[in-house]
Amino acid sequence: MVCLVHGLGVSHRYFVPLWRLLPGACCPDLVGDDVPALAASLERSLVPGSILVANSLGAQLAVEVAGRRPELVSGLVLIGPTGDPERARFAPQLARLLACALVEPPRLVPLVARDYARWGAPRLLRTVRSMLGTRLDVLLDRVEAPTTVVRGVHDPICSLRWAERVASGVPAGRLVVVPGAAHAVHWSHPALVAGLVEELQDGLRERLGRLDHRGVASA
Repeated sequence: MVCLVHGLGVSHRYFVPLWRLLPGACCPDLVGDDVPALAASLERSLVPGSILVANSLGAQLAVEVAGRRPELVSGLVLIGPTGDPERARFAPQLARLLACALVEPPRLVPLVARDYARWGAPRLLRTVRSMLGTRLDVLLDRVEAPTTVVRGVHDPICSLRWAERVASGVPAGRLVVVPGAAHAVHWSHPALVAGLVEELQDGLRERLGRLDHRGVASA
């Protein structure tokens, strides 16, 4: 199963263009107002061997679950991950978040605004504090699943240095940088992200086939 994991303040609507290209994928609206609660909500939505396609805060949740429950996660696609310890101050991060409105596709901005209104300011503020206080880098070495990190060239939230650090921090990681994209690569370039998911699925099938051939998987 492919599970699409939304980020701060948004919902399943944030993934609609990509969701349409991934038949059978799920996209739960997560419950909670901090990283542990949201990660637990994500965990309850998964079946063993899921591929998680996560954006922003969703990437922090995906890594949290992958490290704690490796049997649930067979692969990760992390788009514009947050959790950078060098970008953990509230005011600058808020400014970067607002800057997204200038570089994302215009149709996305009102959708995000409506979802933020549904979350409400108190829940958003509690979640932001938890997000900024949770470091992704200390969790990476627990991840066993192959991981693709995706960063848009114009992403104001996830720096290139941070994307490189995340990709190099997992045992089987790679980085894909997308020209012309910003933070929401799954919205602006859904076919590209769907292709990355398919590549990950193909790699997992190939690996399983090799194990079957050696008699390991059926032993």
